[in-house]
Amino acid sequence: MKLILKQEVSGLGEPGDVVEVKDGYGRNYLVPRGLAIHWTRGAQREVDSIKKARAAREIATLEQAREVAGQLAGLKVTLRTRAGQGGRLFGSVTAADIAGAVKDAGGPDLDKRRIEIRNPIKTVGVHQVAVRLHPEVSATIQLNVAAA
Repeated sequence: MKLILKQEVSGLGEPGDVVEVKDGYGRNYLVPRGLAIHWTRGAQREVDSIKKARAAREIATLEQAREVAGQLAGLKVTLRTRAGQGGRLFGSVTAADIAGAVKDAGGPDLDKRRIEIRNPIKTVGVHQVAVRLHPEVSATIQLNVAAA
């Protein structure tokens, strides 16, 4: 089955990529969740617009990615949020919260879809968060979650 990815799917591709997958995977997982659409000649125009939008917001070169990773390495990011007794948060920290905290700390604008939170952040303290800047470059942010 030939599909066009609308969102990034790890291990498969980026938005705008045309991929060939097994029928069941495409029909039962990718299409119902809005991660992909069926490929047609008319949908090729949508592929072009997705790729154009991705190019506008993406870190284009490896040197840019390394420069942004250097900026993130020396950055102290603190996120103040509501917490109860014992340091448990009301809810959890999202990728959008982290992107905003990096911006507030004087760091670069990050796309929230590039921030990888492996385990939900639900407690006060220092946490490590990975950011995929480029297929070859990844950075780690040391995030200090404090009670407000």
